[in-house]
Amino acid sequence: MSVRTRDTLGGRSAIVGIGATEFSKDSGRSELKLAVEAVRAALDDSGLTPADVDGMVTFTMDTNPEITVAQACGMGELSFFSRVHYGGGAACATVQQAALAVATGLAEVVVCYRAFNERSGRRFGSGVQHREPSAEGVALGWSLPFGLLTPASWVAMAAQRYLHTYGLTPEAFGQVAVTARRHAATNPAAYFHGRPITLADHAASRWIVEPLRLLDCCQETDGAQALVVTSLERARDLPNPTAVVAAAAQGAGRAQEQMTSFYRDDLTGLPEMGVVARQLWRTSGLTPADIDVGILYDHFTPFVLMQLEEFGFCGKGEAADFVAGERLPLNTHGGQLGEAYLHGMNGIAEGVRQIRGTAVNRISGARRVLVTAGTGVPTSGLVLSGEG
Repeated sequence: MSVRTRDTLGGRSAIVGIGATEFSKDSGRSELKLAVEAVRAALDDSGLTPADVDGMVTFTMDTNPEITVAQACGMGELSFFSRVHYGGGAACATVQQAALAVATGLAEVVVCYRAFNERSGRRFGSGVQHREPSAEGVALGWSLPFGLLTPASWVAMAAQRYLHTYGLTPEAFGQVAVTARRHAATNPAAYFHGRPITLADHAASRWIVEPLRLLDCCQETDGAQALVVTSLERARDLPNPTAVVAAAAQGAGRAQEQMTSFYRDDLTGLPEMGVVARQLWRTSGLTPADIDVGILYDHFTPFVLMQLEEFGFCGKGEAADFVAGERLPLNTHGGQLGEAYLHGMNGIAEGVRQIRGTAVNRISGARRVLVTAGTGVPTSGLVLSGEG
């Protein structure tokens, strides 16, 4: 998909299988075992077998090589394998890569997966502790010496500017946290099942990096999620209702860095998500008014507000009121704040469940779902729809 023209990828493929491990703080098993469990579960859900798979896509950060997962799952020859960079920004792009492979005949059945022990093993929230020399590291070199060592500290810079520009207080972010935890409370798969919060709870949670409180920050999770993508024609012969990939996009903005794009003219938005938004609306032919459910990447609450504004659901500085008014069902699985932090892959699975009508917090009649990937980095997004 070009940033300037409508592409022809939309409507040619579908997500036909979803599978996950349990979400925990200590899985007690290797990341490879987690990946294999999720992939097998997704294939079982799809009605396909390992022998049907000829393509695989994952994240550059995943420790599980495609060929190793394929061997452990009992797959045969692969004709397509791909990895997407930029952490959580890769989530929806894995489906885009799979859809591209299917649409061009490079593969017939592609599995997308992500597995990690992000709580019991490597914890991203602990910040930069060691990094091999790289061009990307040069950008971080302008921030690390001044104490900006963690993702929370990087996001806090933009969050503070957002509050200042629009005359808001940190309580504006609480609307996102409360919404996510309300949905997680009724989702048995969520880590915070049965544990909703109030705005008062949010305001009372401890500071992490002002203006971010503990409840503004996503979890650290052990687990895995997998998705199965195939052609729309083949999907019609499989057991589950079809979740069509109506549009898929990647986006990077001008002066883009990884979480530290502090030298742009404006810190109150997410230009990379704006690039994605324009492409998704152009290719799908939809507008914000057509979306039934929003599954927005919520590693930190301020960036959910900015995403709503980039996609045009509301005006600049108005997203907190938009969320409080419940004008769009948002993160109905509980998001990464309430269900699990799986680098956004569990959000795609929730989008599929909403289309199928099997979500725990089902939105009746949901036919079009917007799903986004990580923000503050080059990112991606999807519009999923029911067929017909």
